[in-house]
Amino acid sequence: MRTHRRERIRAVLCGGAVIAGLLASCTVPSSGRPGSGSVPGERPARTPSSSASTPRAEPSGSPSAPVSSADPLVGAFLGSGPEGVRRVRDMERWLGGTRLRAGHTYLPGRLWSEIEGRPRLLAPWARWRHEEPGRLLVLNVPMADHNEAGLSDDRVRTLLREGAAGRFDAHYRTLAERLVRQRLADTVLVLGWEMNGTTYTHRCGPDPAAWKAYWRRIVATMRSVPGQRFRFDFAPSRGRDAIPWTRCYPGDDVVDVLGMDAYDQPEGMPFEEQVREPYGLQAHVDFAARHGKPVSYPEWGLFRNGDNAEYVRRMLAWMDRYRPLYHTISDYCPHGVWGCHLNPVSSAMYRMALSAEGQPWWERCWGFGEYCVRLDWLGDLAG
Repeated sequence: MRTHRRERIRAVLCGGAVIAGLLASCTVPSSGRPGSGSVPGERPARTPSSSASTPRAEPSGSPSAPVSSADPLVGAFLGSGPEGVRRVRDMERWLGGTRLRAGHTYLPGRLWSEIEGRPRLLAPWARWRHEEPGRLLVLNVPMADHNEAGLSDDRVRTLLREGAAGRFDAHYRTLAERLVRQRLADTVLVLGWEMNGTTYTHRCGPDPAAWKAYWRRIVATMRSVPGQRFRFDFAPSRGRDAIPWTRCYPGDDVVDVLGMDAYDQPEGMPFEEQVREPYGLQAHVDFAARHGKPVSYPEWGLFRNGDNAEYVRRMLAWMDRYRPLYHTISDYCPHGVWGCHLNPVSSAMYRMALSAEGQPWWERCWGFGEYCVRLDWLGDLAG
């Protein structure tokens, strides 16, 4: 079994090594080959190792950092039901045995009976959660039924105000009771995700005050259930979108984790701009630092810029620097690196970074301040 240290992100991503106190320049591989590409369950050939030191993450202008996790949990969204559980094991094999300790699934948002957490959806994840110590279940929870029905702002505003007044309390009490009964009382709940956009009925824009009051009502309802130890994750999408996500923040007493869904978009935007843009990656970690919260990345992956291994490299380095509670890549097309055949170069980058399959000790990453020092020059002596 891999140790927790070896499960952490290994940014074995660019050329150069430190010898006698000198750090060589870092270069990015321009091509690569993943093992099998994308077929679930197929064990690919080992990705050739490269001489590497960790890329330096973007410098932060903040005087402080968010609450860092001693042992960030890595995972992937691989499917909502039992198929998602099965694929976790397959992706772990693809990574050479590296454990995916963050399991991620979603409650459907079509009917209230689905948002209440049907036992047949929760049960496979409960079994997975308890098979090994140290695992974490991340569950996205809608704040409204018909959650992708394209309802008008007027209708959304009415629903938010009804929720804030307690109309939907019983549904969330039922969900909390079912989670406790399934021994999932310590689940991280990503409630009302991407509220700053326009996709979901549970969006914040039509009435931020009502949205915040409704969030607080749900949290109070679920925390009132005996035995619960839930953590609530506030996770906007990166950037401003339809409304600044800071206008939707419901308060430190009802938020445990500051999440962000971050995809490689819009087309043509380099990583540096994704960091610096208003309400972007830097604003996110700065906000978390000010509020004393850990960060997370419940959804991340490729999108508008195709098979972009540079994005994968920079995003992994960013998360390695700020040490989120967890991060879970959305591993389906067009976002993924294992379950999607469209991104072979990014797949190779991701697998190289997270897998230590077959690596001799001199090829491993050894922490040295902000750098990852490798001693692969010793391979010549060993050979």
